Amino acid sequence: MKDFFSNLFGRNNDPKSIVSFDVMDAIYSELYNGNNNFEFKMKGVHDTVSVSLYSFPSSFDHDEGRAEIKKSGFKNAYEVLNEIYKKINIGPVSEEQMLQELEYDYIHIQFYTEPTAEAKKYLKHILHNFVIFFCCTNSLETNDFKMLYNNSYFLDYTKGILDAEAIDIKEPKNDAQKLGFKEFERILQGICQHLNIELPESIELPSQENLLPEEVEVTQETFEEFIKLVSRGDVDEKLVQKQSKKLLKNFKKGHTEYHEIVQGQWDFFESIDAWNSDWKFDPEDAEYFISEMIGEDLNFDYPEETYSHDLFPYIQSALEKRGLELMSYDTHGDNYLFFVANKNDVPRILQLSELTKIEVDSL
Repeated sequence: MKDFFSNLFGRNNDPKSIVSFDVMDAIYSELYNGNNNFEFKMKGVHDTVSVSLYSFPSSFDHDEGRAEIKKSGFKNAYEVLNEIYKKINIGPVSEEQMLQELEYDYIHIQFYTEPTAEAKKYLKHILHNFVIFFCCTNSLETNDFKMLYNNSYFLDYTKGILDAEAIDIKEPKNDAQKLGFKEFERILQGICQHLNIELPESIELPSQENLLPEEVEVTQETFEEFIKLVSRGDVDEKLVQKQSKKLLKNFKKGHTEYHEIVQGQWDFFESIDAWNSDWKFDPEDAEYFISEMIGEDLNFDYPEETYSHDLFPYIQSALEKRGLELMSYDTHGDNYLFFVANKNDVPRILQLSELTKIEVDSL
């Protein structure tokens, strides 16, 4: 159960904002009384949104957790918690309270966004972690919360949470935070929709649409549409039928191993105009292979000593004049598998990518 202490700042309950105590408390109640961790899909979000309820000290009471605590220079989970509380201006857990073995709950929310313009050079998605601790402000009862944030993977969970930064959601410090903080509002709305939490009418919702994906049956026609769009219609009808049947058959098997998941997907992309390149390519390669794919000469201006992913803005600018856009199949490896799509078809291609589990990326 919740057990929290006073802090020095005002209460976080702006009646117009979804990032408020009333909303956080409602999510906490659902986690505490129901499933304490879950994942779900949201429109426009890569992979899944992960929501978990953890607790000091019980969530760290295992061999790996104890080893991480010791590695970070602490004797027990309460000492880790007090280090975090110090960072977010919450009073420490006393020795007496430690002896009572009280539990201190918090919520951890993880999701991905598209990368910032700078990060796009080396990342396809950015992971955002929001860690919410409840507390009391001018009250003996829980009525407030504080947040930590980082955009790294918690490979060592104790270190990850200790390295997270105390944040004010209204004051992002860099482009990654600006992107993550804004999307966090939409994520909270999606969580509430997933949990059937009724939001107060006073809240100004980040989105007016249904944020959860509708149940859509994936059929052979789904794959046929995908194939025609990523090939810009330049594909033999017999090949469409053959490949769509093969891809649907593999899709229905529900594989979990990557090499089985992509079985048939590589064959498909090799059957259309695509360019397989490693992560390092020069402008001349790009001009030659893209010209081959679109059936006309493509030349684009670029600064000297510009290579690989740094060329994308200049390539896209030249293709946009032709109503086209460069995209890639996500190989999960050290190479690109490029193809060219009609720019107007890109949103639908990304939707079909989610449905078919054939991962493609905008560049």
